Amino acid sequence: MKATATRWFVMIVLALSVSLTGCSSKSNKIKIAVVSNNPAEFWTICEAGAKKAAQDFDVELLFRKPPKGEVGTQMDIVNGLLNQGIKGLAISVINPDEQTQDLKRIASEVHLITMDNDAPQSNRRCYVGTDNYAAGRQVGRLVKQAMPEGGAIAIFVGQITPINARQRFQGVVDELAGQKDAKGPQYGKYLLYGNEAITDDVKETVAQDKAKDVLEKIKDPNGEKKNVCLIGLWAYNPPAILEAARSKGLAGTIKIVGFDEDPKTLDGIEKGEIYATVVQDPFTFGYKSVEILSALARGDDSKVVKDAVPHRVITKDGGPDEVHDGMTIKNLKVTEFRKDLDAKLGR
Repeated sequence: MKATATRWFVMIVLALSVSLTGCSSKSNKIKIAVVSNNPAEFWTICEAGAKKAAQDFDVELLFRKPPKGEVGTQMDIVNGLLNQGIKGLAISVINPDEQTQDLKRIASEVHLITMDNDAPQSNRRCYVGTDNYAAGRQVGRLVKQAMPEGGAIAIFVGQITPINARQRFQGVVDELAGQKDAKGPQYGKYLLYGNEAITDDVKETVAQDKAKDVLEKIKDPNGEKKNVCLIGLWAYNPPAILEAARSKGLAGTIKIVGFDEDPKTLDGIEKGEIYATVVQDPFTFGYKSVEILSALARGDDSKVVKDAVPHRVITKDGGPDEVHDGMTIKNLKVTEFRKDLDAKLGR
């Protein structure tokens, strides 16, 4: 579907939503909106946290997931929500450079916070999410653990324009190079395929096709696949890489390090086909965002946060906590992590 058609579809759905809302009994509760940047499983977890907070703080929650990562579609959704009388908005920004001016306007109308992906110049009250540079450094440490002798790497992400993508990418290569603001293609003992992140415009099929293409061409310094690591920085990238590796008969041969807790990523870790993944805490993102906005709507700014939500590492067997730059990082066993996640989601 073309972008224009998608936007018209979203606008029609929003109009119907407003119409239907007008026909039902009106709620006197404060309305809080949360808008993701795509419909990935990650946001289902975030929505569960937001719903829990809406119950705890007695507000009405409007949670929206754009069908794909398009700025125009996301902003149409936001403008529709503003027309429904929301008092606060949490948004995962798709392109901060393009959206900052609109977000400044929104911040003058309702309480605004950014979540998961920031827009620091938007006049938002705070950012709820991961320190993405630090999380990227953690991915780099996992690559070094998986491939201590060095080798060839490729880094995949949906888009490189969002701040979280840029920060994660730079964190990975800085850790591998052992210095800040590192430039490639050689980062210490690791050679970056193509000397840039491989993007897919937030299309999973494209991500898988590009991973297949890389696997056909990439080789380690010995001309083999043994010391090759593919890195996925958005939730759907690790599963796409794994499917590509399986299709080439390379699952379990190449190394894969991921980001986020897609069920297929966790399956891959349990089977030993994915080395590890760095996870954020989307349940807490959703919960804290609604808690903060609920308090702000009632004139209380004591809940506004300044610190990032710590990331964690998920491996097959777990391990001891680590401390990096004053932050304690938990290394959780995949089966225990899944059990806790299922409980939060009521599964």
